[in-house]
Amino acid sequence: MNKGRLEAFSDGVLAIILTIMVLELRIPEEPTLHALASVFPTFISYLLSFIYVGIYWNNHHHMLHSVVRVNGNILWANLHLLFWLSLVPFATGWMGENHFAKATMTVYGVILLMAGVAYWLLQSLIIKSQGDHSLLKKAIGKDLKGLSSPPLYLLGIGFSFFNEWLSGAVYIFVALMWLVPDKRIERLLDQRD
Repeated sequence: MNKGRLEAFSDGVLAIILTIMVLELRIPEEPTLHALASVFPTFISYLLSFIYVGIYWNNHHHMLHSVVRVNGNILWANLHLLFWLSLVPFATGWMGENHFAKATMTVYGVILLMAGVAYWLLQSLIIKSQGDHSLLKKAIGKDLKGLSSPPLYLLGIGFSFFNEWLSGAVYIFVALMWLVPDKRIERLLDQRD
């Protein structure tokens, strides 16, 4: 199957996720800095989630450039990833409205962990369908960032039961770790072309 519909559908869903998140931002009722400060937690949670969704979009985009064709397993794995990412607006709003309360940080971490697992599953199925010499397998190599993210999310989830600020620091650290774009796929695609 051609990958074009998968890319278009995924881009559309991710655009809707970002739109839902921005629509959840409340406009302060008064034109004062004090009123603006009251929505600061919501804005910070939005900013972190926007970065995460942007990271997934960027990496998903690069990963799909390495794909020649897709099959049913890849389509379902992609939907699995989009499901977890579609929960980000809910967790973002809950976390911001409740000023990063422990339970909200736990749920946010679980969603990040499950999105990471879903991404890994999608990546694995793409490699399996493309064969041992696939461009994606060559590009990801040892995948240190990919392998280190789930344990870090688990650490953040664990911290969320005791200290929501340590939990948030872990989630921010993982986002910063992924913020630097991965150029491995781009380099291999340039070499192939």
